[in-house]
Amino acid sequence: MPWTLYKRKMRASKIRLLRNKKALSNVVSTLILLVVSVLLAGVVTLYATNVTMTRTQQEEIRIRKQHIWVYENGTAIAGFVIDNVGGKDIVIDKIHIRGVESTWTNVYYYRKSSSVSADLKLPNASLSGSSVAINYAGTEGATFTRGTANQDITLASGGTLVVYVKNPDNISPNDIGTAVGITVFTVNGQWYVECNVETAET
Repeated sequence: MPWTLYKRKMRASKIRLLRNKKALSNVVSTLILLVVSVLLAGVVTLYATNVTMTRTQQEEIRIRKQHIWVYENGTAIAGFVIDNVGGKDIVIDKIHIRGVESTWTNVYYYRKSSSVSADLKLPNASLSGSSVAINYAGTEGATFTRGTANQDITLASGGTLVVYVKNPDNISPNDIGTAVGITVFTVNGQWYVECNVETAET
């Protein structure tokens, strides 16, 4: 068989093979690509949501019964209740009153296993020393502990913290009637409430 005839036969068989091969239509290919893309996006979204929710969803606190009292001589006291209503324990990193961080040595706190029902009262004792007995709400009284410098305060899930802050900065008698913000910072977030400054004089 001559070489040219052999080459022609081989070329013809290749053409026959190519014609016999079937491919997917453009519509089917596009649909497959779209389905794969949507599935991959769904998997990534579920993973990201799972990571985010497991780390942050359960931390939640409520700040209630907030007050800021100020005397004519300029001495001010802030008081509020923190309820840990989330599903995990928290660490209170810092407390800001009117945007200024309060030093832990000016913070007095009392841990309680149940919530406070009555409104907070102005402390009936001077906030000095490492521990102070305070009648803080209704007939309820307890011994409050002064915070330690550079040591954050922990609060168990379901627990309550009653907090008094002595001499928060930027509060004066001229602020009576003005709304002031209180911000509690935890490791994973910050929680903000406002209250009107009240006079401490009776």
